[in-house]
Amino acid sequence: MSSINLFIGDSVTDCGRDIDPPYGDGYVQEIASTGILDGSIINVGTSGHRLVDLEKRWQVDVLDHQPTLVSIAIGINDMWRRYDDHDPTPTQDFRDRYHQLLSQTKDLLHPQFVLCEPFMLEVRDEMKSWREDLNPKIEIVHEMSQEFSAILVPFDKHFTTLSKSISMNELAEDGIHPTAFGHQEMAKLWLSTVKSA
Repeated sequence: MSSINLFIGDSVTDCGRDIDPPYGDGYVQEIASTGILDGSIINVGTSGHRLVDLEKRWQVDVLDHQPTLVSIAIGINDMWRRYDDHDPTPTQDFRDRYHQLLSQTKDLLHPQFVLCEPFMLEVRDEMKSWREDLNPKIEIVHEMSQEFSAILVPFDKHFTTLSKSISMNELAEDGIHPTAFGHQEMAKLWLSTVKSA
């Protein structure tokens, strides 16, 4: 049976996959273009989504595909909505929903999980305070990767390190949505992390 590599997340994963099918023009396309991954690649990222939105479409967009690898990159909107729409996602809620999705999927399919850190570059001063919400969610991703023997892709750590030698605007102009170069860096990190695991 051929392997199926499924990517799910928000706009960073989506990257216009409906306009530029099937992968969009972001890191999933960069990964696909290398031909390194065995089997097929499916991108079901959806712009604006939070973990609660993934939960609602998990059966159709994940389980029904019966993937052998599931890459999850979620959490930035769970943080962002607190600051731009006064609609926070409590840390415990984020943990509970994440754990439930992984448990359900492991029980049914036993795929390889790849859990990606949500990331942010503090391109505006006000964003520094957003870390109090984002960092605990990143820690939850670390917790889940330990519990479910997942591969952890440290996007936030990588971008933070890169920003010490490269302008943040070259990586993500708004601090959240990567540039083409930012997506290339994501793809390189994702592939090197997964292949060395």
